[in-house]
This record gives sequence, structure tokens and C-alpha cells, in this order.
Amino acid sequence: MSKTEFKLPKMGESITEGTIIEWHVKEGEFFEKGDVLVEVGTDKVDNEVPAPFSGTLLEIKYQDGDVVAIGAVVAILEAASDQSQKKDNDTFKATTKKAAASPYAKTPKSKQQQKAEAPAVKTTAFQVNENIFISPLVDSIARNHHISYEELARIPGTGIDGRLRKSDLFQYISEGRPYKFAQPVQEQASGFQVPDLKFDKGQGKIIEMDRMRQMISDHMVFSKHTSPHVTAYVEADLTDMVNWRNKNKEAFQKKYNERLTFTPIFIECVAKAIKDFPMINSSLDGKNIIVKEDINIGLATALPSGNLIVPVVRNADKKNLKELAAAANELIVKARDNKLSADDTRGSTFTISNVGTFGSLMGTPIINQPEAAILATGVIKKRAEVMEREDGDTIEIRQMMYLSLSFDHRIVDGYLAGSFLRRIADYMEQIDMSRSI
Repeated sequence: MSKTEFKLPKMGESITEGTIIEWHVKEGEFFEKGDVLVEVGTDKVDNEVPAPFSGTLLEIKYQDGDVVAIGAVVAILEAASDQSQKKDNDTFKATTKKAAASPYAKTPKSKQQQKAEAPAVKTTAFQVNENIFISPLVDSIARNHHISYEELARIPGTGIDGRLRKSDLFQYISEGRPYKFAQPVQEQASGFQVPDLKFDKGQGKIIEMDRMRQMISDHMVFSKHTSPHVTAYVEADLTDMVNWRNKNKEAFQKKYNERLTFTPIFIECVAKAIKDFPMINSSLDGKNIIVKEDINIGLATALPSGNLIVPVVRNADKKNLKELAAAANELIVKARDNKLSADDTRGSTFTISNVGTFGSLMGTPIINQPEAAILATGVIKKRAEVMEREDGDTIEIRQMMYLSLSFDHRIVDGYLAGSFLRRIADYMEQIDMSRSI
């Protein structure tokens, strides 16, 4: 019988750590190949990690609630004596070796080591290191955690001549990035400074934020801090779209066994507009703009807990209406049943948030980083509108909806955003009433 280190496997391109949610096998217990050993939570979804072979769990290295780096040893396993397990062991070792080779993987250090490597960090102010040297490794880690050069310059380095070391950066990240929004130390106070206000937050029932809510909170604050948000608005007359859907939804479900909601129609219109204005489908990488080739539409979806998650419809521009409906329906059902996988939430290039689902007239959504823009669709509401006809103006009851686009002004200017948003509305208004299903 042989002992094997069980390492936390890679769970996605941008995921560097996970939180141990629950061990499904206890120390000393036997397990079969494929049994779930541990459940791990990431900033995307929760993952069940299966056993690579049959055997016994000898030792658990991390307990429930611990945050663990990808590639770290989380348990010691003992394979069953059956020789048929050898192939499984070899495959598992190769997989974990690849995960551990990630430049972002790190072995947790003791508190004594951390204190020796990095000075105590103050959360109120920072001293800018104007002559900071950024090594390729530090730069790679910083990019993975969306840390700007400006923020790196605030981190005290413990290397030669104050050089920033990898351990300094990991220590800074583990402490919650205290200098992310800090104000620089100034020799003389001048101009406006953020006051240290002591707010009376009142008294009441204390509800601790769950892990996903904390991650959403961090992601939203990071997005607002990173991207200069600007929001543009238009309204669209969806009377023809509403009438066409009402006319065809029963036949559509009977023919394809799929519900025809407005979501796949919206995705179709957005994908067409992105092809007309590809710069919207981009991300900023330092001083370079990456214009994505694939059009992957994220759908902001509410979970039963009330938290939001963004499953992704991939290659939306290459799917017909039936395929879009099937993909959207499947993702929404999986989200509500808490069955989304990491792949289901990865790789979006543009996001739609349907705030109209909650009855909201319009919204000002926060950009889903690292995308350049996000669309909010409001409630479809009947309203009296003045319509210009050949024989004169008339007042008619129309199905109206507000569209709002929040965009990153570093990448997208007002002309591009306005033109793109208007094009989406045009596609929504110009639906072909004779279109067959």
C-alpha cells in the first residue's frame, strides 16, 4: 500500500485558491474511486472533488472554512492494495503535479514566517515606492489578482533596496489588500482628503455575510474602483416583439420542448449588435485592449439564496433562436438548483442583467470585470405613445422598455456606447413579424 499526497486540483484559469466547505470522508474512512472527498468553494461556484482511486483517507491537512491555494496538499491518502489502482495513481499524480506547477499556487506559511518576511501593514495610509521594480513573476501574480501598478507601488517590499518580493505580495493579498483604497501619506495637508468619519451604524439583528456574498461584495467594489463607470440610456418599442412572442410561444414549446422567454431574443439582438460594434466585446490589459473573437453572453441570474451568479451562453452569435433558448433555459434551471459547474460561469465577454424581472423600470448595473460593458433591460410596460403615421400623429398603447448600458470609459467612449445601445434597440424593434419558428 502506498501513501499519496492529495492536492487541491486546478478549478479554472483565473482561480488561485478555494475554501474548504466540507469533507465528505473522515480520517480513517475507506472510499471508492469517484467518491466525493471534499467540497471546495471558489469565487465562481462550489466544486465537488472526487477521489482519484480507491483507498483510505489517512490525514486531513485543512479543516472546514480554511482557504487553500490551488496545488496545496490538503490530505494524505493511502491507495488500496489492488494492483489495478496503479494506473489511477499515475494519472492523479500527473494532474496534481501540473496544478502545483502554477505560478500562483503557494504553500500556506506559519504566522511566524509571515511576520518575518513582511512588515506590519497599516490600513489608513501608505507610502508610495516611486522606484518600484516589478519582476515578471510579481507582475504575473498581480495581473491574476487584478492588482494595478499603482496599488503595487503602495506595498512595502522586503527585498534588496525595498524590492517587492513574491512573499510580500501574497502576504498583502492574504491581509485583504488593505492599501487598495488607501490615501497616500502627504507631507503637507492640501486639497480634499477623505475624512475618517465615525458613523453611527445603529443597532439591530446581526447577519453574517455568507462566503458568496462576501465575494460578490469584493468583486463589485473592485469593479467600481477599477473602471470609470458611465451609463447611457435608450427606450425601445417592443410591441412587435411582444406580439410575435405571444403568437409563437406555444408552438415553439410544442415543437422544441423549450420555453420561449424574452431572454434568448434579447441575446440574439445583443449578439448582432456586438458584431456591428466589436470594440464593445473587449477587455483592458494594461495599455492594451483585447478585442475578443468569441461572443459569450453572461446572464446575471438570481440564486435561491438571493445572491447573483453569471452563467454564460457561449458563441451566442453562432446559435439560432432554438439553440439560444435551450442554452439559456438550461443555465437558469441549473443556477436555481445550485448545479452550475465552473465551466458554466467562465469566459463571458459581455453581460446582460434583466432587472425588469424584479419589476424595475431601469437599472445602472456594475460592470462584470474584466468586460468593457454590461446591459440592463427594464420591465416591459404598456404606455401611451405618440406615433407618427402618414395620415398624422396618433396616440397608441405600446409596449415600451428602457435599456441602460454601463461601460468602462477607459475603453469605450460615449459615441461608441450610444451607437451600440441604439443598435440593440433597433434590432429589438425591427423584429420580423412573419418570421417562422
